[in-house]
Amino acid sequence: MSVEIVILVPALLLILMLIVAMGRFVTAQGDVRAATREAVRAATLERDPAAAARAARDAAEAALPESADCGPATLSGNFVAGATITVSLDCSVSWAGLAPIGLTGSTTINEQSSAPLDRYRRTGGP
Repeated sequence: MSVEIVILVPALLLILMLIVAMGRFVTAQGDVRAATREAVRAATLERDPAAAARAARDAAEAALPESADCGPATLSGNFVAGATITVSLDCSVSWAGLAPIGLTGSTTINEQSSAPLDRYRRTGGP
């Protein structure tokens, strides 16, 4: 009986740590996806490219949890009526505390979200 426990406990701990690692990754990926969606939505509501970029950065920062290690949101695409704009966000997920299963350092999550600008609204100025 004790031999089985000695063999099974490390294997179960390894599986538990893998579940924690994948949970950490999936949670971070979902947070980053949600932040890019919020950022591109905020950008489409603005009337000029500078305000749209600022709104995208602010919305992404507000949507991300405090623990997120992300760069600023970047806006790309032509800011003209009917065009599609894209927000990109790069974040890092730390593997701290998971060294026993061989995970050290961090990995990067790159997410993008796109949305169309309303074709029948005026952009670019008053």
